[in-house]
Amino acid sequence: MGDYIQILAITIAGIILLWFGYSLFFGPMSPFFPGFFPWSKWGKKKDYKGKREPQYCPICSTRLEKGELVKSVAFPAMSDSTDRLMYIRGCFLCLENNIPRRCPVCGVKLSLEDYLVARMFDRPNKRSHIHVLGCNHCRKTAKPKQDQDIGELIPID
Repeated sequence: MGDYIQILAITIAGIILLWFGYSLFFGPMSPFFPGFFPWSKWGKKKDYKGKREPQYCPICSTRLEKGELVKSVAFPAMSDSTDRLMYIRGCFLCLENNIPRRCPVCGVKLSLEDYLVARMFDRPNKRSHIHVLGCNHCRKTAKPKQDQDIGELIPID
């Protein structure tokens, strides 16, 4: 009877060791498992409601709530291309408050008169896509005239 108990204990210990080894090498903590480190995704939860990710101001990096727009002007397209030149002034927070404004390309501190130069790609049946090229300092563009109206509100994506 003692031999059966010893064989049963060794079998149970073997099964536990096999389960532990399998979960170690092929379980969620294993380097072979897709999504290798589960703790790398901690704190990256979607805290926004809705289908789309939240939008950010490209100048001051503040999160834009639903309905908030960026002050910008988009020029007409040249010929039959799908992209247009665009000047981005910023959101209402960085234009009215004392929030630091920086160029996302060169990192220069921007004043209230400075703007970003961007390309806006019009996509059929989708929202427009914006690609920031730089600011008026790193792109060396001329400043707009004082009487020129730069203030059309266009939602960016």
